[in-house]
Amino acid sequence: MGKYRKGVFIVTYRKEKGKIWYLLLKRKLHWKGWEFPKGGAENNESLKQTAIRELKEETGQEVKSVKSYPIKGKYRYDKEYEDRKGFIGQTYQLFSAEVKSKSVTFDKHEHSGYKWLEFDKAFSILTFPDKKVCLNYVNKALIK
Repeated sequence: MGKYRKGVFIVTYRKEKGKIWYLLLKRKLHWKGWEFPKGGAENNESLKQTAIRELKEETGQEVKSVKSYPIKGKYRYDKEYEDRKGFIGQTYQLFSAEVKSKSVTFDKHEHSGYKWLEFDKAFSILTFPDKKVCLNYVNKALIK
């Protein structure tokens, strides 16, 4: 039995002219497809600290506000990865982060591009069902 890496999913959004725009990143490291920023906890940082750090590392964005949600899950990796030795998968807690700017500086090692999309389009291109569940949950919370 292997260990799961502790991590976060971060549904990242900005508000502009009465609309909510979600940030999706085009993944190229370990698999190909669309996702929102995510990552694993380092040392003794809290999951909220992980969310803020990962967002900055993966997008260059500063957080305007961050919120956690009672959505948690886990997934298995399809194989053991060199940069994740000893882990068979990752757990996650859902966070949302509002950012001020639409300017994104993505990590070219992990991603090949990004898009700001409204909910329906973002939902339709997300690669994995667990991420669709998370986006739907945050969107419902934001439009209340």
